[in-house]
Amino acid sequence: CILSHRLNLVFVFQIIFYEDRNFQGRYHESGNDFSDLHTYVSRCNSIKVLGGFWVVYEKPNYMGHQYVLSPGEYPDYQYWLGINDAVRSCRVVRHVGNMWRMKIWEKPNFEGESVELSDNMPTFHERWQSHDVQSCKVFEGAWIFYEHPNYRGRQYLLEKGEYRRYSEWGGRQPSVGSVRRVKKEY
Repeated sequence: CILSHRLNLVFVFQIIFYEDRNFQGRYHESGNDFSDLHTYVSRCNSIKVLGGFWVVYEKPNYMGHQYVLSPGEYPDYQYWLGINDAVRSCRVVRHVGNMWRMKIWEKPNFEGESVELSDNMPTFHERWQSHDVQSCKVFEGAWIFYEHPNYRGRQYLLEKGEYRRYSEWGGRQPSVGSVRRVKKEY
């Protein structure tokens, strides 16, 4: 009885990539970070996330457009807001929790004006004088920066750690339109 109770506490990470829409065609199943999926699937038109939260990338080695996926079924790349069928790498989001705290700065290297965040912000500039975030520290939880307000545009996953400049979270520019916590229910 104790062993079965302990097994229920184990969290399983599992994602399946399908070459064709509606979970058809060749597929690859993964339970860990994967830096290059191209040898297993040549394209990705649908995904099933069976356990955990994942970030999938348009290019190998965790580069290019990022898409954060919660458990569920995505029968077409447009369901995860993908711009095409290119998914070349993936990794598990490890800091999904029940507490979130992040501090952002207007300048690189944690300089200038700053503000601390602990909740979603659908319209970032209502609380921050600028659209730009040049650096940040994530103290608790995982967060997503979106390029545009109302959780639209490019996504950038930020997990616990320090980001001295926007390029360290994969940003092409420091512009942030909205901020969302990664949690079990969006």
